[in-house]
Amino acid sequence: MATEEKALQKELMVFEQHKGEWLQNHPGDFVVIADETIAGFYQDYESALKAGLSRFGIRATFLIKQVWAEEPIYLIH
Repeated sequence: MATEEKALQKELMVFEQHKGEWLQNHPGDFVVIADETIAGFYQDYESALKAGLSRFGIRATFLIKQVWAEEPIYLIH
């Protein structure tokens, strides 16, 4: 498995571990996670992206995910 895939799995695991807590304190916010590091919560995607790039650099991988109780479903036709 590629390094990026392992990192993504770890970041998604961190998200799921904290999701219940974050739903209470940060519903609808965007969280930035790199490996197991939680870099903060932001009200919009653009702010989260800028913060992630500033903290981890342009070549780093990190996850930006919105805190929702249920994932939205997108339909593509």
